[in-house]
Amino acid sequence: MKGNMDTTTPITIIADSNIASLDEFFNASTLGQVTGQTVNIITVAGRDINADLLAELQPEILLIRSVTPVGEALLAANKSVRFVGSAPIGTDHVDQEYLMTRQITFANAAGCSKHSVAQYVLTAILTLRPQYWQQAMTLGIIGLGNIGNTLADYASDLGWQVLGYDPLLLPSDINNASLEQVLSQSDVVSLHVPLTSHKNTDTQHTSNGSDYPTHHLINAETLAMMPAHTMLINSARGPVIQASNLEADIERTNRQVVLDVFEHEPQISERLLSKLAIATPHIAGYTVEGKLRGTQIIYDALCEKLSVTPTQSMQALLPLNMFLWSELKAHPDRLSKFYDIKQDDSALREKVVDGQVNGADFDQLRRDYHLRREWQS
Repeated sequence: MKGNMDTTTPITIIADSNIASLDEFFNASTLGQVTGQTVNIITVAGRDINADLLAELQPEILLIRSVTPVGEALLAANKSVRFVGSAPIGTDHVDQEYLMTRQITFANAAGCSKHSVAQYVLTAILTLRPQYWQQAMTLGIIGLGNIGNTLADYASDLGWQVLGYDPLLLPSDINNASLEQVLSQSDVVSLHVPLTSHKNTDTQHTSNGSDYPTHHLINAETLAMMPAHTMLINSARGPVIQASNLEADIERTNRQVVLDVFEHEPQISERLLSKLAIATPHIAGYTVEGKLRGTQIIYDALCEKLSVTPTQSMQALLPLNMFLWSELKAHPDRLSKFYDIKQDDSALREKVVDGQVNGADFDQLRRDYHLRREWQS
């Protein structure tokens, strides 16, 4: 990159083919024009981005989504990568400490889909319990980052009480409860945490270690804290919930559970699927705006790395949007026209073959997903 890369040679980019508007942001007339270099974009299915491919093609830029783990195993045989951009919010698939040792710049799209995911959660709640349009209820939010905060704003706008828990943040109007209080006193609990594990001082790279690990945060013990009527929603990371414990809990309580992510994703057992009130294929953040915003963020970060001025804006790519939050609040019966979450649920269940949804079908649902629109303020 400028200072690190010969500006007379082509820029080679390997990118997950599921990143929105790659050509519009990274083609020769946008990125290439401002750097004065030829741009060669090679698109690959995210799960097919592997060490052999990077060793063979030696790209300078790697653009990924959450299905591509990035660390020493992927990059050890590659000496050329200087920038890794991840289009979704999460970072648990990236060993940032290793990238730092290699002086590889990393950027993720923090906040890109906060409205998309918050609106997914609202849709799930109000599809299953439409009485909450008018009836006061308590929404428990575990994790109060970009998405959790945005969801709390919507809840407040609907007159709901919010109980929030985030041990990494200072107490506030919404960070106002313990984990046990959120679980035991909420009508609905929604998870918005990164996937982290216990710190392990014996390992060289501990970028996902935490004093407050979220792996299997929801297990037999924490599920037992929740009244049977409490709905549980996970649109964060699958392994935050221990699947076998969840199945046993649903059998015992008949709890309403909504999952957009799964512990053993991309495979999903029919046994688990049959117990869920709503199940969708990891598409909570899949809106036109959320996807474009994610690409915009990593494009801007790459331009900063290259010391060039961005020339592309997502606003130029957005079609007209007539979905207004104020209209939906005035006409709750139009919810399915804003987002028919049951259609996504049916599409996933139709993929069950021989007792499970296989990985290829799960990924195809995500790749071919018809992007929703965010509801505008």
